[in-house]
Amino acid sequence: MSWVSVLAYLLLLLSVCTEASVHDYRGESFVVKGNAFVVHGGSEGIYSSVPNLNDTSKASNGDSYIRFERITFRRNKEFSNFSSWPIQAVVFEVEDRETIGGSAYGGQRAVCCTGDLAKLGVCAEGQVIHRPSTENPDWPQVFGVPFNVDDEVAVLPLKSIQITKTGMYNLYFIHCDPRLKELVVEGKTVWKNPSGYLPGRMAPMKIFYQFMSFAFILLGIFWFSQYARFWKEVFPLQNCITLVITLGMFEMALWYFDYAEFSETGIRPTGTTIWAVTFGTVKRTVARLVILIVSMGYGVVRPTLGGLTSKVVMLGGTFFLASEVLELVENVGAVSDLSGKAKLFLVLPAAVLDVFFVLWIFTSLSATLNKLQARRMMIKLDIYRKFTNALAVAVIVSVGWICYELYFKSNDIYNEQWQSAWIIPAFWQILSFSLLCVICALWAPSQNSTRYAYRDDGSDEFDRDDTTLTLIKPSSISSKDVRSMPDARPVQASNVNSNGDLEEDKIE
Repeated sequence: MSWVSVLAYLLLLLSVCTEASVHDYRGESFVVKGNAFVVHGGSEGIYSSVPNLNDTSKASNGDSYIRFERITFRRNKEFSNFSSWPIQAVVFEVEDRETIGGSAYGGQRAVCCTGDLAKLGVCAEGQVIHRPSTENPDWPQVFGVPFNVDDEVAVLPLKSIQITKTGMYNLYFIHCDPRLKELVVEGKTVWKNPSGYLPGRMAPMKIFYQFMSFAFILLGIFWFSQYARFWKEVFPLQNCITLVITLGMFEMALWYFDYAEFSETGIRPTGTTIWAVTFGTVKRTVARLVILIVSMGYGVVRPTLGGLTSKVVMLGGTFFLASEVLELVENVGAVSDLSGKAKLFLVLPAAVLDVFFVLWIFTSLSATLNKLQARRMMIKLDIYRKFTNALAVAVIVSVGWICYELYFKSNDIYNEQWQSAWIIPAFWQILSFSLLCVICALWAPSQNSTRYAYRDDGSDEFDRDDTTLTLIKPSSISSKDVRSMPDARPVQASNVNSNGDLEEDKIE
């Protein structure tokens, strides 16, 4: 199956998936976990209720809760000739996870109460084993409903659980009756924070993208004002930078509107999310391609990429598809505050392509720096050295942050550090924006912009640092004088060498 087919399939699949902090259950089947049958109903970081919050909007009234709305359990008619043990909803804060289940035979942990444990009087047979929390005896919250004889449907009572303690909350639907075959759950639960319906992990991102939108506006004002002032001096590389800034402005705005609407309504706008993901992926792809072609010296020491154009386009297209699929899976339809949802086979292609970009960029930079030094184009060489240093710092910082990210996730198995987890995706946005600012500073449009562009008329000679040149008064020179000039032959050789470099660039 091609990447395009995979992308189309994922878009179709995600369009019918859960779309909100309103967790929607559409025929979810129970799976076996130990001696219990389980459906994961959701996990979200929720802040405690804030009384008298100064906000009149319905979504920001200061209440925090988990509300159950017509949760229905269905069984097939052929399995409806008996009364069952209850199907229970279990809500607990992650710090109280040890209160769910107990030790059975041989010290093995069990979730459901067995007949032998029931005889000891520690639990009721067929129900979930749980103990009160040491901090709050009313938690965990466990309630349920059984099937009566011949009933095909059992409905949980309407219930709203008030959240009075900030934490990561988990919901599971559990039953212990092996006779309940092909049982499914339908309905929805609404999870709300004091300021709106955004899950706790996502809530800070709304403010972050608001600030990033403002930052891109400031960068855009600087760049477009320079672009308008010196538009006659603009060369192709600066047009590419303009495209990256424009895409970044759209991406930040779309992410902000996505989170703002999600927070207000509780329904994540799938269309806005897909557009935000797509603009972000296009921006990252174009940014990497711009850095690559700059490293190759495009528009500065070579007029075209020659035979490398198709390879660059192919790499960019492959990276776009791999990143788009990964970002769609990570963001579209995301409800729970669970990290690391994307599978390894989606993360790996994007990571490998990123490494390939880095290797190709630094290899090209090395060749371009050598070429500039050989031609003694000192002004361009100085700019490229600054650009190389900025890239090197960015790569070193990226590697260090990846190590920290791996450490963070390996030590946060139960998502207990959800309040600070937003920093991880925010960091990559800040790093890419910082690198973009460096590029804008180095190649900003100015009255001398064209001195940094490729010239095939020999005018690059002014850029050389040659102290032997002196200013002389122009005068007519006879052919005899020309033949007697010692520098005539070396200049001709220099021009030949420059043309040779050009041909080498085209062949490459």
